Amino acid sequence: MIRFPLPRAGLIALAAASPFAIATAMAQTTQLPTITVEGRPAPAGQGGGTLTSPPVAEQRRAVNSTAGSVTHIDAETTRNIYATNLRDVLQDTPGILVQNRYSQEVRLSIRGSGLARAFHTRGIEILQDGVPTNLADGSGDFYQIDPLALRAIEVFRGGNALPFGSSTLGGAINFVTPTAHTATAPNVFSLEAGSFGTIRGHGSVSRVMGDWDFHASGTVTHSDGWRAHEQQTLGQFNANVGRRISDRVETRFYFGAYYTDVKLPGSLTFSAAMTNPRQAATAAVTGDQARNTYVQRLANVTSIKLDIGQLDITSWVIHKHLNHPIFQVLDQDGWTYGISPRFTGSFNLGGYRNDLIVGARIFAGNNQALQFVNVGNAVRGAQTVNARQVATNYEAWFENRFFILPQLALTAGLKAYVAKRDFAGRLNMNTAPVTVDTGVTYSGVNPRLGLLWEPIRDVQLFANVTRSSDVPDFSDLTQTAAATTAFVPLKAQTGTTFEIGTRGRWGVFSWEATAYRADLRNQMLQFNTGVGIPAATFNAARTQLQGVELAGSVDLARDLTGHGDRLTLKQVWTWSDFRFVRDPIYGNNRLPLAPEHVLRTSLTYAHPAGFSITPSVDIVPQGAFVDYRNTFRVPGYALFNVSAAARLPNGGEAFVDLRNIADKRYISDFGPVVLYNAATTTSFFPGTGRSIYGGLRMKF
Repeated sequence: MIRFPLPRAGLIALAAASPFAIATAMAQTTQLPTITVEGRPAPAGQGGGTLTSPPVAEQRRAVNSTAGSVTHIDAETTRNIYATNLRDVLQDTPGILVQNRYSQEVRLSIRGSGLARAFHTRGIEILQDGVPTNLADGSGDFYQIDPLALRAIEVFRGGNALPFGSSTLGGAINFVTPTAHTATAPNVFSLEAGSFGTIRGHGSVSRVMGDWDFHASGTVTHSDGWRAHEQQTLGQFNANVGRRISDRVETRFYFGAYYTDVKLPGSLTFSAAMTNPRQAATAAVTGDQARNTYVQRLANVTSIKLDIGQLDITSWVIHKHLNHPIFQVLDQDGWTYGISPRFTGSFNLGGYRNDLIVGARIFAGNNQALQFVNVGNAVRGAQTVNARQVATNYEAWFENRFFILPQLALTAGLKAYVAKRDFAGRLNMNTAPVTVDTGVTYSGVNPRLGLLWEPIRDVQLFANVTRSSDVPDFSDLTQTAAATTAFVPLKAQTGTTFEIGTRGRWGVFSWEATAYRADLRNQMLQFNTGVGIPAATFNAARTQLQGVELAGSVDLARDLTGHGDRLTLKQVWTWSDFRFVRDPIYGNNRLPLAPEHVLRTSLTYAHPAGFSITPSVDIVPQGAFVDYRNTFRVPGYALFNVSAAARLPNGGEAFVDLRNIADKRYISDFGPVVLYNAATTTSFFPGTGRSIYGGLRMKF
């Protein structure tokens, strides 16, 4: 049931407008008697939505109503490339550092979040359909995110992720899967293949059956890998089932199962990575290093429509088993579970429009962490660690948007949290056993204040200041140096971030641009302690992270052939200036890992008949420093690529994707060290050489 005081024609016009245009129209339109209309969601594939699954256009409007740096990506724009990991789907998004290491493992950082983390992620909340995929201690993986199973991607940088309850330096990325109401077609099947023995199959099916609907998708991937000992086999299954209980109540269940079997090629010295990049590290081969995960996920979102807003209650449980032979054999089994109610509403306050979000979250997890000596070929030797890790989090937040004028909104918000990390067990069992029963509790309050102004339709300017907190995870708190493991009670990383920016569309131009500065205390940084040993974490007293995030596009020409074709130039630029601040050891040195400039330029010719071709170049003019002493940089590079796509008869699509056409040798990622040594620093991952992929996709 929908109640509205505007004529039907006015509603149609407002449906495509921004929140500010809606507010302006409401202020300027004569109020008519209330009319009540009852209706059903639109059928699948027609852009309709439901309470738990809004249409993609509505999702985009909600994202763009944020008083800060955000990006909404329609996942259909990534279908014409071989999108195998997060770098492929985020490569046109500024401000996100995504560096390939091997197979699907990447380094993911936003504005320096978890910058030195050489594995997994920290400081960014990874969500799928608004449900956290991170473990309760904050650590996260990427393997369960299937690029072929996405409908949209929502990027909330830094404190702009507060509506999800996130107040970390990096913010949050929400990966939205389709439902039967938002899927582009009831049936989708694809087959892709390419270099290094790569083959991938995907299929999805969805239906609306009265008040019920369902969507299910599955993807299987195998690749021999570019480097030796880099084989991978992945299986990913996602499904959701929705039930419309009434006009005002809907519930949706999400199911997921993910299997990962990945061999690890290891890291090399700089010389080896540049002269013989396809080799694997000796330790990786002799230890048969690998990462095998088995994850199951169940979640529910129940939405209740109220007179002035909507209440969403989200609950989830995730089971994860990890078998991870590296410098030792890690065997972990754990559960994560939580519940989060959230109210969103819009109402009149003193004659002014006011939008409010109030949320809370209680989530926890336990993990049985075992370690064994890797005596070779992933064979378990003596047990070294038998520990239990328990993480518990209590969070509450609100964000309020008050319209001072129809085009000008003041945003204020706050998050309060308590995070407990308890650790108990036996360490160094094979040498000098130590029994540990300890823990640490973190708490804080993070406020936020911002402005959002839309002087004309589709052009926005914003500014805000946000307080952030990043709590250490168990990989930070339990550190291994040489053969000794210990619990290290690190401090939480805190900071204040200022940002100003704009986004919009005007004529042939579209853009998003943000400048920011974050002043941090106790930033968690890492450096490698030895060959194949995870990096140790320490707190840096003061650091300053600042930069510019820019993406712009312009239609250079339209109707070149008189048939509606278009030539579009797009530029993405990320500038990062990350430094210590008067550190007693490192002075004002730059932090390792983040290149100062990262650019991507692409030129797309698209014909309405369904053909497109996009040459592109990825440029890092000067590589990042490897060590905290700033004595050595990796070289810069330029990678040339081209992709093309064509629409086939009967709902078919085809694409071809050529990468690194010049077969450029470069360093794609590395682990930082205190002081670089050419002979002993073995922390470099060579970038993948020339490759080609292609695929066919059918929708019906």
